Amino acid sequence: MTLVLWIVVFITALIVLIKSADWFTESSEQIGLVLGLSPFVIGIIIVALGTSLPELVTGLIAVFRNTSEIVSANVIGSNIANILLVLGIASIVAGRLEVKRSLIKLDLPLLLGTTVLFLMVAWDKVITWPEGILLLVAFVVYLAYSSFYHEEKETADEVKEITKVLPETQPKIKISNRRPKLKAKETLLWIIGAIGICLGAKYVVDSTIKIGAMLKISISILSMIAIAIGTSLPELAVSIQAARKKKYAIAFGNVLGSNIFNALVVIGLPSLFKNLIVDQSTWQIGLPIMVAATLLFVFSGISKRIYKWEGMIYILIYFLFVIKLFNLF
Repeated sequence: MTLVLWIVVFITALIVLIKSADWFTESSEQIGLVLGLSPFVIGIIIVALGTSLPELVTGLIAVFRNTSEIVSANVIGSNIANILLVLGIASIVAGRLEVKRSLIKLDLPLLLGTTVLFLMVAWDKVITWPEGILLLVAFVVYLAYSSFYHEEKETADEVKEITKVLPETQPKIKISNRRPKLKAKETLLWIIGAIGICLGAKYVVDSTIKIGAMLKISISILSMIAIAIGTSLPELAVSIQAARKKKYAIAFGNVLGSNIFNALVVIGLPSLFKNLIVDQSTWQIGLPIMVAATLLFVFSGISKRIYKWEGMIYILIYFLFVIKLFNLF
């Protein structure tokens, strides 16, 4: 296949990916409401995990193809893109993103703790299966505790905030405590959306790899930039849709859940099959930038808002990261 043809494949897969993410987030909200979950938990459990499937599939394929260095580079690159690009663009689209109080108390510290744990297991540049089990156990604990916390700590004021985040559900919340019934249409759209996200992301990644190979770009740079951006497109699409509709809880929950899922599961599961290698460029450039981006996100979260100008700074830092990978400064 020629370079032009692979570019066409990339564009087509990108369109499928974005549209599938739109269907997925809309149907996920309805399914979450049927299950009685709050919008923030919907973002963590349903939307974030669903949009992280491309990273997981990419990681498993990389391990079975004996290119395990792709896994760590993809996760680090994706987490950087999720914070700097996804939240940066979402804050510009929304004008500003408002951070919930519960995020500052629980979720931001959990993200910071997850980053520290990932840094510890990657410190020797090799991630083994016992470390993978540790990461997977940590994810189960995080998911259970986070869900319990949000369900137990939801106050009357937070319920009012939910009606602002999801205004179309306000009459149902006011009139009746009964949960809405799940319609076949939402279930079908959720399934189609999930399949479309995975297939779209797969061909975005495949075409990006082919294009990079034709242009003679190294595998570590491809993983941290092209593959990472490709597998982060679902998060970008979901967060932009949420930002446009002022559903800030889903926008934040999407990024938080995805980054934690990436660091714990996308690394943990493939490492059960084969040791994961953290190559030199990923260690020297990618890992420090991921830690710095996480700290920046935590500091922004403490202020309870991410303004448009902060989003622009996020995006600028990401471009500086890309330039550094190419040794242009």
